[in-house]
Amino acid sequence: QVQLVESGGGLVQAGDSLRLSCTASGRTNDVYTMGWFRQTPGKEREFVAGILRSGNSPYYTNSVEGRFTISKDNAADADTVYLQMNSLKPDDTALYYCVATSLVRVTRPSQIDYWGQGTQVTVSS
Repeated sequence: QVQLVESGGGLVQAGDSLRLSCTASGRTNDVYTMGWFRQTPGKEREFVAGILRSGNSPYYTNSVEGRFTISKDNAADADTVYLQMNSLKPDDTALYYCVATSLVRVTRPSQIDYWGQGTQVTVSS
């Protein structure tokens, strides 16, 4: 099992920035990709960004490309992934989930092995 703990959500105004953090623990040697999904009420969870556990090959959904940056702490005993969110828009308001999977370049919820509990991001106009 892998445990994921997120932090960093909050209430900001349009144009502001936030940084989300997620630390993984447990059987992390089984994880190839970490990333972030988000969900708003009444909608399915959608992919936001992903990165290999090695810290290489970040990839994004089109709506956040150029505004969000995913990165990985590659210290010897760290398994922390970050999502730097700049130029936030009201449409970015959602519950953000940290995810981990044994697959690579996943974009569908069905491909995810582990989910965090979620952290709320609210962007006011």
